[in-house]
Parts: sequence; structure tokens; C-alpha cells
Amino acid sequence: MVDVLQLRLEQRQTQKIVITPQLRQAIKLLQFSAIELQSYIENEIRDNPLLAAEERADGDAPSPDASPADGAPGGAEADIPAFDARDAAPAVETVTETDWEPETPGDRAYEGAPAAASPEAEWLSTSGKAGSPSDDYDPFATLSMAKSLTDHLNEQAQLAFPDARDRFIARYLIDLVDSDGYIRTPLEDAAALLSSPLEDIERVLGVLQTFDPVGVCARDLAECLAIQLREKDRCDPFMERLLDNLDLIAACDMQKLRRVCGVDADDLREMMQELRALNPKPGAAFEHGEVETLVPDVIVRRGPDGEWRAELNPSAAPSLAVDRAYYASLKNRCRSDSERNYIADRLSSANWLVKSLEQRLTTILKVATAVVEEQSAFFDHGVRHLKPLNLRQIAAKIGMHESTVSRVTSNKAIQTPRGIFEMKYFFTSSIPSASASSEAHSSEAVRDRIKEFILNESPGEVLSDDRIVTMLKADGIDIARRTVAKYRDALRIPSSAARRRMKRANAA
Repeated sequence: MVDVLQLRLEQRQTQKIVITPQLRQAIKLLQFSAIELQSYIENEIRDNPLLAAEERADGDAPSPDASPADGAPGGAEADIPAFDARDAAPAVETVTETDWEPETPGDRAYEGAPAAASPEAEWLSTSGKAGSPSDDYDPFATLSMAKSLTDHLNEQAQLAFPDARDRFIARYLIDLVDSDGYIRTPLEDAAALLSSPLEDIERVLGVLQTFDPVGVCARDLAECLAIQLREKDRCDPFMERLLDNLDLIAACDMQKLRRVCGVDADDLREMMQELRALNPKPGAAFEHGEVETLVPDVIVRRGPDGEWRAELNPSAAPSLAVDRAYYASLKNRCRSDSERNYIADRLSSANWLVKSLEQRLTTILKVATAVVEEQSAFFDHGVRHLKPLNLRQIAAKIGMHESTVSRVTSNKAIQTPRGIFEMKYFFTSSIPSASASSEAHSSEAVRDRIKEFILNESPGEVLSDDRIVTMLKADGIDIARRTVAKYRDALRIPSSAARRRMKRANAA
């Protein structure tokens, strides 16, 4: 028999997860840190004229039991904001300008307002301008960009090399200087690329090595230290031998180092002190990296009942509002369907973002409250009382998915009376107890014990990893030697053999 192909119309019902752009945005908001969120909101305000920033009062932060605002879903999966189709009547983009009031006396003088009596105001009134700002006054004239190491060296090269060819070679070599102040590219490569004799490259390099900061343009650590010692007129033959054997210093082999240098223990100790006073990274002073401020999302305080409570940090909880009056004004002036659709789309986007932010704060507070309840002993007694904790426990406690808790704890910080910690700091693995009747121990608490054992070593004693295992087991902690070694390495503590060599070197 031959099967006959037939066409039939069937209706089937299936379920599948569809990640909409709004859902993707809500997930992304959960992962943002406070700094990233502020930048994201500023961009949204610029793009959407219906959004305006609001000042959030301290008491406006949502409580952990608060229901989601404006139609956001509640229950076990309240971590994702809901979208209400009735709010799809959105508004348009307006870049709202924040009213700015000059705060400093100099600013008030510049704006034309009378300045209060202050050193800045007195300087303005006595600077020959009679206190009145001129039309060409530039308030940013006194500001300057931080000078880089390259700029600093090029300024010196401009004066040090009258010959154009030498200046060209100098600029090329200066471009090779790394952030530490070293030239790590072989000079033969530079000579081949510039089609110049190697002698000319070395001669120019010799001049560059006399520039400020002292020790710059060296090709390795020994040369950098030698340049600084020559500047101090302390690079004698004994010191040169010491610089030729820096590997022995790293190995703390002082006995062999004394033989190689031909000095006694006292002379070697003085030479080592001179080396420690030198700068191994002369270019580091010109590194002006941006310092990222850590803004805590949650603040932990003791409540009136004596219990620890988590509160949202108002400065890390930005509040947005939808300007519906402006939306109504724009809607009445629409002349085409495309304009009306655009305004409706902007209003829908603004409503969703406002709800997503409110739900984000509620979710963060729920997770932080659960963490504080689980780790209350830490806030009372310190790191030794941290409990083993994982994401699954918190997710089960607050009725959310484990992936949501993971997103909430990423890039978030908690301010406590014991300092500011990343939220993930409170999630630690478990180390079993030596006795079945006792509770497991937190890995962070065990690391703290290992650090204390090593810091309290007596001058004549060095604790091996096996000895630390025995001491921990005496405290009821069942741990393997390789785990102790792993935790010690994470704490950047040398091995027992290296610590023993260091103690012998210091004693010598």
C-alpha cells in the first residue's frame, strides 16, 4: 500500500517561555550595581521625554513585605515586573533639566549673586576685578588634566635632544615605556624598525634614563635599581654584585648572597635596607586610574527591638516618575498616527521602567532581609560566626527562583557596622564539623582562623599546613590539608618553607 499524504487542520496548545524586551530589561536591571543603574537611568531620561527623576525620601523605600507597585505581580515569582496593558497609553520624550543652584561662594559670585564672606569671596573681591565677574571669566580655567608619564617624558626630551633625528628616536622609545616606567621591547627591534644603528638607539636611551622620575626607561628591575643607586652615588662594586643576584634575594638565601657579594652580615643588611628604599616602579606615580566608588545598596542597622534590620540605601535607590501632564499635552498636539504611536510607545516604555525599578528595590530588600536574618550572628560577633549559606536556601525562604537571587546578589554591597561587604560575601561554602552533633562551619570563618594561627606564630615557630589541620580539628573543624593550602594561597600567605626562610633572613 502506498501512504497518501493528507492535509489536516489541527489546533494544539503548548507552553513556552518568551523573553520579551521588557522582561529582558527587568532582568538586566536586577544585575546592575548602584553606579551602573544611575548611568542607565540617566540615559533613559535623555531618550524618553516622559521620564523625570524624583528625590526619594528615606521613608519611601519599599518594605520586604510590600506588594509590588502599580500592578506588578506578587507571589513566588514576584521578581519579574508585570506589564499592564491599560498603561500602554504612554507619553513622549522630554529631557528634564534639573534646577541647579550654585552652592559655593565662588559659584554665587559667578552667577552675579552676592557672595558670603569667605576666603574665596575675598579673593574674588581683591583680585583686581573689583568683585564683578567679567564677560570672559572661565570658571574652568584653573582645572587641568593629570599629566601622563608619556607627556612628562616628551617635555623633557624636547629640551634634551636638539637634533631632530634623536628627538624622533626618543619619542619612539618613550612610546614603548609601560605604566611601570620600563622599556621591555628589545632595542634591536627598535633599531630595525627605525633603520637606525643600534649605537644611536642605546645612546638616546642613556639620555632618557637620566630623566625624571629617577629609574625610568630601564629595561629590567636590576637596571632600574642601578640607575637610582647611581643617582645617589651608591652603586659600588658590592652593590652591583647584589643587583646581579636578585634571584638570591627572592629565595632569601642570605648565606650564599654574602659569599657572592663578599660582605659580612651587617654590610649585607645595610645594602638590603638601601634596596628597600628604592622605587621598583618609577612610572606608577603617573598612573591616574579612575576610582570607582562603592555605593552600598543596603544598610544594616539594629532596630528598636534589638534585632538587625536591612534598609535600602536612599542614595542607591533612584526614583523615576512618568510625566503624564506632559504626555497629555503632547497627545493633544499629535497630527498623525505615527506621532500618536510614538507617544504611546514612549509612555508604555516609561511605565514599564518605573515598575521595574520599584520591583527591583522590593526584590533586593527581600533578599537582603533574608540574608541578614540568616547571618545575624555575624553582625553580633564577627566573621567567626558566619554560617554556611547558599543561594538555594535564600531562594526557598523568600519564594523566588535561585537565578533571581543570584542576579540580585551580583554587584551589590551591604553597609554594616563591621564595614561594607559585597552581598556575595555572606554566601559561603560549608566545612563539615569533626563531630556529628555539631553544625558545619563557614569556609570564610575557617579562613579567618587559619590567618589568625599564622599571624600568631612565635618567632621560633613556623606552622606547616599539616600542623594547621591538626589545630583546626582540635577546634572541631574537619578539613583536608590541600584545603588549608588553598585557603592559605587565597589569603596570599607564603608556604611554611618560604616563611621559615624569611624569618631566618630577618634574623640575620
